[in-house]
Amino acid sequence: MTANRSFADLVAEGAAAPTDGWDFSWFEGRATEARPSWGYARSAGERLVGARAALDVQTGGGEVLDFALGTAGPDRPDAVAATEGWPPNVARATALLRPRGVVVVAAADDAPLPFADAAFDLVLSRHPVRPYWDEIARVLRPGGTYFAQHVGPASVFELVEYFLGPQPEEVRSARDPERERAGAEAAGLVVAGLRAERLRMEFHDVAAVVHFLRKVVWMVPGFTVEAYEPRLRALHERIGKQGPFVAHSTRHLFDVRKPDS
Repeated sequence: MTANRSFADLVAEGAAAPTDGWDFSWFEGRATEARPSWGYARSAGERLVGARAALDVQTGGGEVLDFALGTAGPDRPDAVAATEGWPPNVARATALLRPRGVVVVAAADDAPLPFADAAFDLVLSRHPVRPYWDEIARVLRPGGTYFAQHVGPASVFELVEYFLGPQPEEVRSARDPERERAGAEAAGLVVAGLRAERLRMEFHDVAAVVHFLRKVVWMVPGFTVEAYEPRLRALHERIGKQGPFVAHSTRHLFDVRKPDS
């Protein structure tokens, strides 16, 4: 329980928690987020079954791919690769995925994919910074699939705007799934399926907020405890009086195919 803990203790705890990888188990008991109904990691594992060669783009710490490979079991592809751009996550993903026979390649998020044309019949990604549709189309074999969960528009913006104030419409509408659909189609891909959901999040203490903003650094760029101490203190008091801070994440699921011809 954190209800009676001091602001200083909670902030210090959130500031000390490690931020590498995409394991969010630290938040257990102090923050919650509803999950999309489609169960991305499990569904990705089902897509791996029968694939010949697969690529996971921006794998983070490799946790989602590791789970998906476990779901696929012995029917997983023989050839699996992953890319990641943040050095601490490259090391973490390599340690986790190498025993599964996955090649992890350090590659900047905004760089061309370091693979040959038509190298994969399945490309996966969970929460890419943005989809590079031309590169995805290039590395997919004809008939191949891109299966990915993207962050949607204005995700967790209740928290973003608590710290930064109201955001302009062009910022709120970034990551719009219909714009991304248009980008996929412009690259010659066919969108076979697109689903979107808005999901409730709750932050039960200020430590969870501090850790979240340190981990998901693009939410409040340049966030530090020192820079936002007054807003953090006010949020701590608000949670104590009103209960959890509520926000909403947005997610959409792409099932995209490269035509056979």
